[in-house]
Amino acid sequence: MGPRAFRWVLHVDLDQFLVAVEVLRRPELAGRQVVVGGRGDPTERAVVSTASYEARELGVSSGMPLRVAARKAPDAIILPVDHETYLEASGRVMDTLRGLGAVVEVLGWDEAFLGCDADDPEAVARRVQQAVLDATGLHCSVGIGDNKIRAKIATGFGKPAGVFRLTGQTWSAVMGGRPTIDLWGVGPKVSRRLAAHGIRTVADLAAADAGLLAAEFGPRMGAWYGELGRGHGSAVVDDTPWVARGHSRETTYQRNLTTPEQVEAALRDLVAQVHADTEAEGRPVFRVGLKVRYAPFLTRDRSKKLPAPTRSLAELTAAVLALAEGMEPGREVRLLGVRAEMVMPDGDAKEHTPVRGRI
Repeated sequence: MGPRAFRWVLHVDLDQFLVAVEVLRRPELAGRQVVVGGRGDPTERAVVSTASYEARELGVSSGMPLRVAARKAPDAIILPVDHETYLEASGRVMDTLRGLGAVVEVLGWDEAFLGCDADDPEAVARRVQQAVLDATGLHCSVGIGDNKIRAKIATGFGKPAGVFRLTGQTWSAVMGGRPTIDLWGVGPKVSRRLAAHGIRTVADLAAADAGLLAAEFGPRMGAWYGELGRGHGSAVVDDTPWVARGHSRETTYQRNLTTPEQVEAALRDLVAQVHADTEAEGRPVFRVGLKVRYAPFLTRDRSKKLPAPTRSLAELTAAVLALAEGMEPGREVRLLGVRAEMVMPDGDAKEHTPVRGRI
């Protein structure tokens, strides 16, 4: 069907998705402190992918090192990530949503936007919840908005397994006094930069001087943050199948890499994996990127546009190793990541802003 604007946008978000899938096959885990991450071993370097609400009450959160999660929730059951099972469950959910006749824009494993023109979007949301539960045994929350921004943020007020509507009429009352970090698209770094200018709440951001925002974030992003503070956004839902712009692989090493030879061998392995991913799609690569995390936890990124798009493993390897020449000498490495951006099927090689400097 393609992109289309709707009267309402519904944001469907599966509750504690990975944990919920694990509970389906191990019902005895229901109501327990459950953490999913890495290979399920808190003595290894890995992070939390998700945690049950019971574990979250003890301070466990996504992205937290597993060893920290184990300290915060010593009685938690820690399970390894099972990508294939989660992918299969996600597919059944999305098929269920499409089966309702909805225009579905998939955002990831556990969330999607739906277009809705009904007079009673809450009734539609409840039908969605019941259909997903009947088909998969999974609960979901649904945010309703007059655009995607408001729908996405509304979902947080509906969790778990609830429905919440957020519109232009209620935006200021609901969101005005909340911190800017509660906005979709504002993370810790941006919220700190805003706070440095006295912009601490959503209302502050909505009223912020456009020139100040442009000076801090650039004309395009500055204007976008101002619109975000007012809850403005698109109501277009696009069910066009998603096409990957790139592929990336990264590894956290259980023991730090300490020599240039170890780093080179690890990078060659990562490039080979990424090359296999891109070859499976049959599209050439026009930009490569390198991510390095030094011990104890300093992360640097850099990318490089290739002289010409290529499908050659040798050329991709050479480009990544050239980026690695900018690594800080003598520092131990705990993580490496390689990314390859591909030419799109329509021939577009859309540029991403490269990260320059020493990595």
